[in-house]
Amino acid sequence: MHSSVAAVLSQLNSAGMLGDQTTACEAARAALLGGGDFVVWDGSVPSQQLAGIYAARLRRARKRGTETLALPSTVDILTRLEATQVRIGCIFSSDRTWAFMLFFADDASAVLACTGVRRVER
Repeated sequence: MHSSVAAVLSQLNSAGMLGDQTTACEAARAALLGGGDFVVWDGSVPSQQLAGIYAARLRRARKRGTETLALPSTVDILTRLEATQVRIGCIFSSDRTWAFMLFFADDASAVLACTGVRRVER
């Protein structure tokens, strides 16, 4: 993780970055403030690549009946970003039943989109 991640975590802890980008933001903020784990991975990925990946995940989730929050709107946001580089983070709820994927501006200054997926027990 980059040194700017500490600043991102600090901002997320204050819930300042998780606004109303998508309907999953409120649940992600609650998971974080409820003791959930948080990570931001090094590097960035082209938003169009992520749009394709998350569109496929949306199709699989619908086919399997997996509960999601704001996955369609997150795919739409990533698609509209065109050539933008995006950083990825994740908040896991403290009981590990939900994973919230956060998509940040490349400089980690803003959350661009957020989606949640209920984790399936295996």
